[in-house]
Amino acid sequence: MSSLLAATPTPEAPPHTGGLLLLIDGTAGLLTVAALGIVLLLVLIIKVRLQPFVALLAVSIAVGLSAGLSVTELFGTVQRSTSVSMIESGMGGILGHVAIIIGLGTMLGAILEVSGGAEALSARLLNLFGEKRAPLAMGLTGLIFGIPVFFDVGIFVLAPIVYAAAKRSGKSILLYCMPLLAGLSMTHAFLPPHPGPVAAAGLFKVDLGWVILMGVVVGIPAVLAAWAYAAWIGKRLFVPVPQDMVEAAEEAKAAVAAERAARRAAVGGPTDGAGTATGAGTGTGTGTGKSTGAGSGSVAVAEGPGGDPAEQPPSLSTVFLIIGTPLLLILAATFSSIALDPSTFRSVVEFFGHPFVALTIALLMAYYLLGIRRGWSRKSLETVSTASLKPVGNILLVVGAGGVFGAVLKGSGIADALADTFNDVGLPIIVLAWLISVVLRVAQGSATVAIVTTAGIVVPLVEGQDLSQAHLALIIMAISAGSIFASHVNDGGFWIVAKYFGISERDTLKSWTVLETVLSVAGFAMAALLSVFI
Repeated sequence: MSSLLAATPTPEAPPHTGGLLLLIDGTAGLLTVAALGIVLLLVLIIKVRLQPFVALLAVSIAVGLSAGLSVTELFGTVQRSTSVSMIESGMGGILGHVAIIIGLGTMLGAILEVSGGAEALSARLLNLFGEKRAPLAMGLTGLIFGIPVFFDVGIFVLAPIVYAAAKRSGKSILLYCMPLLAGLSMTHAFLPPHPGPVAAAGLFKVDLGWVILMGVVVGIPAVLAAWAYAAWIGKRLFVPVPQDMVEAAEEAKAAVAAERAARRAAVGGPTDGAGTATGAGTGTGTGTGKSTGAGSGSVAVAEGPGGDPAEQPPSLSTVFLIIGTPLLLILAATFSSIALDPSTFRSVVEFFGHPFVALTIALLMAYYLLGIRRGWSRKSLETVSTASLKPVGNILLVVGAGGVFGAVLKGSGIADALADTFNDVGLPIIVLAWLISVVLRVAQGSATVAIVTTAGIVVPLVEGQDLSQAHLALIIMAISAGSIFASHVNDGGFWIVAKYFGISERDTLKSWTVLETVLSVAGFAMAALLSVFI
């Protein structure tokens, strides 16, 4: 009897018919709900200036109710039952994968920033390439240091180096800041552990190793194209070094030196590492970015083994080791499943190459090599790590709300309606992914919102097509490329670039906005080309 009951097929749930579908039935109604939902999202973010997390959550609820979802489907029930809250599953499903990676990556970037690793990297590259190739050195600095740190933090830390290079040469600051910005922007858009590609990987269920590999393959040609434009515009548009920024940097260095001297005099010896590292830790906040950028190289004034201040910045090999270790471990784990048969060795490789483990190893390496070995106290490490996590909350909430939006689109049947409609259009999915991301980016400004919203729309389009992990990673690259298209006045990055480098709004549009467009188009073109063969 039980076997007969088990064999009885479960009846399919009836289609949703409530909400707006009472007025417009079928696929037309679902598409109308989707269009109105996206318009409402843009209005709330652009006009009402509602926080993106709140806007995404509100729109998800409105779309769900309009598509006929019940309150129980959206929120679950107070009593324990088999019903699953769509909001909770959407939020938890994406954050369970993303939150740990972003948290570990953020702390790793903070230690690298505060220890003076950025200045060590840029100084060595400037000496290596010489004065004539200083723009290339700045571009490589942004490219390498941009892997573990957020875009705006990279600007705060590296801006004083740009000021010094431009002041020394007497040339336009654009010649030096634009290559740097291109490198920072490329890594932010295409490479983990940055929130956009990590969130998209979670939604598409793609291994981060594939995202890293395709991010490098797609991103390098894109950044080369952006560097070419940076060299062209830097020679044709002269922007002087902002004197107030230079003075602020010099004052910050003097203040740090004076504080150190006062503390040493007060205790009759060198200061402890906690005080210095704590002051430097403010670099993770945007409010103190100017002074921190100047003083980040002076952060490593923690006590050395002999009790003297550890003035020397970390070596370039140490910085490369810490940044490269998690990337190599993750890539090794990804390709071990292809190249190796199941074995103990493969299991070990996959364990150490899991993003959670790989980033934890890199963070512990940074704690020791850049902190403890150079005289930092445990309190200093804790303070810097904790301070770095403060701005992450907003990012995680926005990513989680994007997961909710995607779950609602799928659960309500809107995703299937969109998939059928887009398939009838005839455009390749990778082209549609880029176009949707571009529209959302230009309309509301946030790259993260553009990525998570686009991914929620595109994921259903690829379901059932049996696409490889590599091909899905290329679709993620297309979405990421679209999310940085034409940064303009509704993007916070536009104003950070304009104000930090003393560029007028008009010249920022000519330089930074076009630079981002070149990076976006070149990245998409490379992803689309590769998708033909993969």
